[in-house]
Amino acid sequence: MTRRVMLREVASARAGDKGDVSNVGVWVYDPAHYEAVRRSLTAERVKAAYPELFRGTVTRYDLPGLHGLNFVIQHGLEGGVNASLNVDSHGKSFSFLILALEVEID
Repeated sequence: MTRRVMLREVASARAGDKGDVSNVGVWVYDPAHYEAVRRSLTAERVKAAYPELFRGTVTRYDLPGLHGLNFVIQHGLEGGVNASLNVDSHGKSFSFLILALEVEID
């Protein structure tokens, strides 16, 4: 039976940055949920959820051996730490934004 849950209920995430590029790693708690999360959490969906923040390309890299996904977000930091006046110039909140999305799990 498929059900919808908040991603944060079945996974954790961590964000990092380098210049104007942010990456968010997402790891499921239970390996049995990996395939369902992978199907539900596409790069297109992540970009569409926050178009005002994720203006550049969003690329997803699958990490099946780690039961994780890594999202690389181009041009989401308004130039990066040294160029941006944003409160969150490192993009650390991006992990929380992604964890707020709903996913379908089996």
